[in-house]
Amino acid sequence: MDLNFSPEENAFREEVRHFVKDHLPAHIRDKVMNGVHLEREEHVLWQRTLHQRGWGGPGWPKEFGGPGWTPAEQYIFEEECAAAGAPRLISFGLKMIAPVLMAFGNPAQQQRYLPKILSAEEWWCQGYSEPGAGSDLASVKTRAVREGNHYVVNGQKTWTTLGQHADWIFCLVRTDPEAKKQSGISFMLIDMKTPGVTVRPIITLDGAHEVNEVWLEEVKVPVENLIGEENKGWTYAKFLLGHERTNIAGIGIAKRELVRLKRIAGAEGRLDDPLFAARVAQVEIDLMALEITNLRVVSAEREKKAPGPEASILKIKGTEIQQAISELMMQAVGPYALPFKQNDVGPDYAANLGAGYCNLRKLSIFGGSNEIQKNIISQMIMGL
Repeated sequence: MDLNFSPEENAFREEVRHFVKDHLPAHIRDKVMNGVHLEREEHVLWQRTLHQRGWGGPGWPKEFGGPGWTPAEQYIFEEECAAAGAPRLISFGLKMIAPVLMAFGNPAQQQRYLPKILSAEEWWCQGYSEPGAGSDLASVKTRAVREGNHYVVNGQKTWTTLGQHADWIFCLVRTDPEAKKQSGISFMLIDMKTPGVTVRPIITLDGAHEVNEVWLEEVKVPVENLIGEENKGWTYAKFLLGHERTNIAGIGIAKRELVRLKRIAGAEGRLDDPLFAARVAQVEIDLMALEITNLRVVSAEREKKAPGPEASILKIKGTEIQQAISELMMQAVGPYALPFKQNDVGPDYAANLGAGYCNLRKLSIFGGSNEIQKNIISQMIMGL
C-alpha cells in the first residue's frame, strides 16, 4: 500500500493551491480563519466560483458534470481549500443527495436536480431526524400516503441544518406503517415552497440560527419525486450516511484549526506550560494517525476497494479531534472565551471561541452518534 502522492498528484496540489489563493475573496477567508459564520450568499459565491472552474462537484464523475477526480485528488483538494481558509462546501446537495441521485435516481431526476446543485441555483437540506427518531433513525413517523399521482405527507423533522436557506429537502417518510421499521420507509424529495411546509428556527446557545424544525402538514408531493422504489428508502438512506460520516471527519479543517490553536496558545504563553503543550502534542499525534488512516482509505479506493468500518472510524476520531482542539483554544484564552461575540475586553482572537466550542459539541452526535458508530465497528470487525 503506497501512501505517498505521485508527482502528478503533487502538481495537482500546486494547481489547487494557486487557484484558491487567486480566487478566494479575502473577506470570506478572514471569516473562516477566525471561526465566524458565513452568510448564505458567501457560500453560494464560493460554490459558483468553483463551478466556473469546473470544480463545483469535487467528488462527482465527469458524466454528471464533475471533474472526475480520483479519491487522492479529492483529498488534496479538500486539504488545500481548508488550509487556505476556503469555506467548507455545503454537503447536503453536493455530497449527500447528489450521490443518491447518481446511484438510484432515474435519468429525469438526474437531469432536473444535479446541474442546479453544481451551480448553487438550488440549496438542499436533510429531513432525517425527528423528535423521536435521531440515532434510531428507523423509527421515523412522518407519513406519506399515496393519493393518485401524488403523496400526502404529514410529520415533523428537526435539527434541520440551514433549512431556512433551502429550496429543497430530501426526506425519509413512512409509506408502509405495517411493515418492519426499516422496510416501510421511502426516500422523497420535497420542494420547500410547497403549501404546508413550515420552517421554524431553533436558536442555539450561541444565539445562532443554524438548525430548524420543519413541519409538514398535508404536503402534496408528486410521485415523480420518489427516489427509487417505494418502501426501499432505508437502502438509500444508509448509502447516503456513508458519505456523510466520511465528510464529517474534516481532517483538512482539523489541521487548519490546529495551526490556529498553536497561534492562540503561543500568543497567550500557554505553550510554555508543559501540561498544556503535552495536550496539544497529543491532539496533533492523534490527527496525524487519523490522516494516515484516511490515506489508507484513499489508497484502497485507488484499487477500487470500498471502505468498510473505516468510515465510522474516521467519523469518531475526526469529530473527537475537532472537539478537543476547540476545547484547548477555550482553555488557552481562559475567561476571554466566555462571550459568544467580540466585545471590548480581551484579544480579537478570543471572539467566537465560546460559540465554536458549543457548536462543535454536535459533531459526535449527528451523522449517527459516536456510540452508534462503535456498535457498527464491533459488528463489522468482530461480528458482535
